[in-house]
Amino acid sequence: MPGSSLPEADTESLGPDADLRDTLELDSLDFLRFVEVLSTRTGRRIEEDDYPQLVTLASAIKFLADS
Repeated sequence: MPGSSLPEADTESLGPDADLRDTLELDSLDFLRFVEVLSTRTGRRIEEDDYPQLVTLASAIKFLADS
């Protein structure tokens, strides 16, 4: 992800239905940083209850599109 907060993430291997945490090897803090960046860039507040909707790239896109 160019300009990403996750510079070591291997986004080339990320398919739309791949688990983000597993594929990108995100620990809890990395995932929180991802959520923060996603929230900032989209202008949408993301609550902890929303995290299950951010499991895959496809589910995250659907979550943001449905907002």
